Amino acid sequence: MKYLIVILSIFNLSNQAYAKPLKVYILAGQSNMEGHAKVETFDYIGEDRATAPLLKDMRGRDGKPKVCDRVWISYFTGWESFGEGYGKLTTGYGARHDPTKDGAKIGPEFMFGITMEEKLGEPILIIKTAWGGKSLNTDFRPPSAGPYKLPTLTEQLWAKHPNGAHGIPKESDRAAWMKKKHEATGVYYRMMIKHIKYVLSDIKRIYPGYKKNQGYELSGFVWFQGWNDMCDSTTYPYGNKNNRYSEYSELLRHFIRDIRKELKTPELPFVIGVMGVGGMTDTRKDFRDAMAAPATLPEFKENVLAVETAPYWEEALGEIDNKRAKVRQMAWFLSSNHKDHPNKDSSMTKEQQQEYVKKFQQELISPEDEAMWKRGASNAGYHYLGCAKTMAQIGKAFAEALLKN
Repeated sequence: MKYLIVILSIFNLSNQAYAKPLKVYILAGQSNMEGHAKVETFDYIGEDRATAPLLKDMRGRDGKPKVCDRVWISYFTGWESFGEGYGKLTTGYGARHDPTKDGAKIGPEFMFGITMEEKLGEPILIIKTAWGGKSLNTDFRPPSAGPYKLPTLTEQLWAKHPNGAHGIPKESDRAAWMKKKHEATGVYYRMMIKHIKYVLSDIKRIYPGYKKNQGYELSGFVWFQGWNDMCDSTTYPYGNKNNRYSEYSELLRHFIRDIRKELKTPELPFVIGVMGVGGMTDTRKDFRDAMAAPATLPEFKENVLAVETAPYWEEALGEIDNKRAKVRQMAWFLSSNHKDHPNKDSSMTKEQQQEYVKKFQQELISPEDEAMWKRGASNAGYHYLGCAKTMAQIGKAFAEALLKN
């Protein structure tokens, strides 16, 4: 009889362990939340003593990418067609051409989930919604921010150029421009919210071990976005020199409040992934400061955290990327007969131009540079060079910020 009691006690303890609410984390944003780091750049992580332990965490004993036993993910994305991929967390939940198929890439979600699994020791669910090329001022615009409106400085600039200039639409085209803008406003915000609620309405569809009586706990929201807003000189005019991106800060405040209201979690821990393309010496500090600003407000002091991602930019690859940019620039100079370069008199044939660029590249980029680039990079600078070493560190930093909260 006592053995039966022991067995029943163990069974009851097990049930109690899994009866606790399932922790749910939401990851949202644009292309860098999608993630463009190819799996083929994993080995590069192991070349650095500081990050080699991460590589061990990211791979199983067989050397293949880890498949998490206690982390499940639903990933909603797409361009012309939208769709969902879901299952146990592993690689392939980065950017996808087909939303339902393994994209052979990772974003922050991979190391985020691995870190959570290791630290919490219990099942968790990740809901990820991300689309490339989307702004907060339009696509993800939160409801409480109201309709999109041209800044006063932009209106003044447009008034000076009725015939259009440098990206400014002609006066006759402006009504159509604004109509299109209003139609796009908030579309991706609404899709994000709709998908989150859809997943939460039937968690067992994603995580088969879920028991309805255990419930769930929304344990954190990570926002990783910014490129399109940073480059939008219409919404954030250059003339506003001292506080150019203040509107982004205001929009993000609305976004945090609306998310919490929509999900009925007024204290939902929120991480702002501060854009770090270009690293610590990058000149876009004004935008980064605007991204981080909401975390300093009294109302958000305890549960909104700004996580800088610039420290995880891979400087060595960044230097090579700058050299590659110079090669592309030289090719353009030659083809456009630029006055300060060898083909200013248009005397060079296409073959001669190609040979010149080839020699220029060989002198600028060493074989060692080329080899390093192939090992560590798989995309452009605005996608953190498609470097898994960078994405892994960012994902871990997001998880650790929420764990400390």
